[in-house]
Amino acid sequence: MHFANAVLKIGLSWPSLSKALGRPVADPSRWAVLYLGSAKVADLGAKTDIVAINRKGEIEDNQRAILKDIEGIVLLDGTWSQAKALWWRNAWMLKCQRVILAPSRPSRYGKLRREPRRDGLSTIEAAAMLLSSLEKRPDIAETLHASFERMLTKYRELQGAQPALAPKPRPRRDYRRRRRA
Repeated sequence: MHFANAVLKIGLSWPSLSKALGRPVADPSRWAVLYLGSAKVADLGAKTDIVAINRKGEIEDNQRAILKDIEGIVLLDGTWSQAKALWWRNAWMLKCQRVILAPSRPSRYGKLRREPRRDGLSTIEAAAMLLSSLEKRPDIAETLHASFERMLTKYRELQGAQPALAPKPRPRRDYRRRRRA
């Protein structure tokens, strides 16, 4: 799958959306930033899989109109803590429309990687869900999910053939107090 107008930027901060894209942007509010943060679709009482929220984390009025008017998408890729750092270091993202997702299934990573929340997805899964919905093209999600599944299959094969080389997910930290001997 090829996204002709996609721009890949590696770094921590940019002064504006225009600088990040390398071209002028007339209205940043027509760009969606996919950032989960602490907001949960279930807590907002929304009935859709994709929800536009405001700066306070509250559901926006006119969901259909907002989502229909989206011109582009900003995806924050990295670990959860890296995505949070990108969100906080780039104040211009507050001028964009923040969107969150309510996936119907957990991440395809399964036991290969733990997500901090059940509604947490990998960047490619989130992009597939958002793009296919906004463009009303389920084939986008199918293609991206198939590509992701191929990557996961190769990863699992590597783990089976050479377990020492394959990175393992860190175990969940046990926060219970331990008795000292």
